[in-house]
Amino acid sequence: MKILITGAAGFMGSHLVDILVKKKEYEIFAVDDLSGGYVENVDKKAHFTKLDLRRRNQTEEYIKKIRPQLLYYLAADASEGRSPFTPISSTERNYLAYMYTLIPAIKYGLKKVVLTSSMSVYGSQKPPFSEDMLKMPEDIYGIAKAAMEDATEVLAKVHGFEYVIIRPHNVYGPKQNLADPYRNVIAIFINCLLNNKHFYIYGDGNQKRAFTYIDDFTPYFEQSGFNNRCNGEVINIGPKEEHTINELADIVLKIFFPDGNIPKHLKPQYFPLRPQEVMEAYCTNDKAAKLLNYKTTVSLVEGVRKMTAWAKEKGPQKFKYLKNGVELPTKDLPLTWSKKLI
Repeated sequence: MKILITGAAGFMGSHLVDILVKKKEYEIFAVDDLSGGYVENVDKKAHFTKLDLRRRNQTEEYIKKIRPQLLYYLAADASEGRSPFTPISSTERNYLAYMYTLIPAIKYGLKKVVLTSSMSVYGSQKPPFSEDMLKMPEDIYGIAKAAMEDATEVLAKVHGFEYVIIRPHNVYGPKQNLADPYRNVIAIFINCLLNNKHFYIYGDGNQKRAFTYIDDFTPYFEQSGFNNRCNGEVINIGPKEEHTINELADIVLKIFFPDGNIPKHLKPQYFPLRPQEVMEAYCTNDKAAKLLNYKTTVSLVEGVRKMTAWAKEKGPQKFKYLKNGVELPTKDLPLTWSKKLI
């Protein structure tokens, strides 16, 4: 079987490659535009190609050549907080890129797609989020993900391929991009401290999130592509336990400064909430437990400790802001981005 993984040089994609290349009965094809991933993340046993999926003709030619039967779609511009300020890019890099990949894949023999969606499709509804809740996204990224889900369901009905939609919840761990200043709060906190800088917390820090360590995500994500019980299903993957951003900050600081002596210049500072900030986001995982035998094994403290050890070995990374800035640089753009404060 030929398997195509998009976003393969990124965080979640590269971990999936690591699992699948060990299964010799599959031929693994991996693509990434390297805008947020690193080619060294990709196991050399996979066939890697640098490819910008927004280039429709090039993408179709590539898919026509390899003709994958199973598609794991992880490519994304997963910056929900930034997406109201980069709405064109967010739409192109999410919805359009997916369409430019999925359509030729269907044309050339696709049997099944595993789509990586997002908890952002739930918006600010009262958690815990369950899969039978309405999609009510409140940012451009969430709108794009909701549209990707809808398009998948419609095309599957018409053209007869199988699909699974996975909604991950704040996945973190080794190989995550430390240099991204717009997303991945754990990576931002860690990289700020590695750079001898304090980090910023939006609002009062009482926003609640569920955080998923990568080893508690990838095996179940991989299984969903082969488990027929998952066909046609939308599945949350994430722990039920929620933590506030303040609690997360305390965990990170205690790992860096176990004696409790935090230098004054490294204590976090608080900024106003970002526009459309969702205050509580965590999920039920009963369906994942039923269909995939899902369970969490790594606590937030243990996971952050593992990620910090990896990040220290990698060393401090310079944050990389968008070269041309955002598309809508209005007064509501967070100062951390407009002033490049981290």
